[in-house]
Amino acid sequence: MQAALPSAPKVSVIIVNWNGGDLLRRCVADLCAQTRVPDEIIVVDNASSDGSGQAVERLFPQVKVLHAGSNLGFAAGNNLAVQHCSPDSDWIALLNPDAFPEPRWLETLMNAARLHPEFAIFGSRLMDANTGKLLDGIGDAYHLSGLVWREAHGKAMQDCYLESKEIFSTCAAAGLYRRDVFDHIGGFDEDYFCYVEDIDLGFRYQLLGYRCLYVPDSVAHHVGSAITGKRSDFSVYHGHRNLVWTFVKNMPGVLFWLLLPLHLALNLASVLYFIKEGQGKVILRAKRDAILGLPDTWRKRRSIQSQRAASVGHIWRLLNKNLSRHQT
Repeated sequence: MQAALPSAPKVSVIIVNWNGGDLLRRCVADLCAQTRVPDEIIVVDNASSDGSGQAVERLFPQVKVLHAGSNLGFAAGNNLAVQHCSPDSDWIALLNPDAFPEPRWLETLMNAARLHPEFAIFGSRLMDANTGKLLDGIGDAYHLSGLVWREAHGKAMQDCYLESKEIFSTCAAAGLYRRDVFDHIGGFDEDYFCYVEDIDLGFRYQLLGYRCLYVPDSVAHHVGSAITGKRSDFSVYHGHRNLVWTFVKNMPGVLFWLLLPLHLALNLASVLYFIKEGQGKVILRAKRDAILGLPDTWRKRRSIQSQRAASVGHIWRLLNKNLSRHQT
């Protein structure tokens, strides 16, 4: 009797939407035209006022739309979707409503997952949808100080960006995550609401010994901050509050104490910079709320660090040590 062939891994694609409008419709249309058809597509609509969630239901009946009833944010919205994913989904692919995947986006990610089982996160090459020529990013970097950025953001395409490599984490605008690990660590930290939550998730994968690979042939065109706005008060508040929590929760062992003075200097420099830019009230509120949240963050740290499998040396090697490479 011939043994049954193992079934192909299944993947659920998740989009968290808030007033995505035409961007969301284009994103879903591109997703439905993939060479590797997703096993399911789930859109979480965070109480949009523009009818975009209902429009997807009407135009794409194959898509499951979850109406959250309120704006849960990116973190809780994705967690809700994963709870509603098919139990036999092996992989979770995340896509922002302002990210438009090329036809082989998902196929290439799934091929990478098959060829590189030692990795648990796979990141796409993001192109700037506004210019069509510049890069939006090739993965997320985490600096010694706790500062984060997308590598190669705003850079012109070069051959070096077409080489696969290990990265700290993927931008959640377009990335693939092993489902069992996502479930094990509890998904995104919902206290973040949005911003830096993907770096935090990637850091926690790394601490458990699960690595991240950049897949340059998996391409999505990303508008970036299409809804919340670049350097808006909203993005400054959440981004700079969450930077503190990410460092405190995740920086392991001796590195925490060694790099803490540098992290404090980063926070002071950030406050001074945004005061100069006329956003003093919002940056001070962000840092105040970060401090108020430290008791709960420290409790999370104890749990995260108690499960750490990666060595301090491995994390040290992943940290970016050249701030001059930071692209704003």
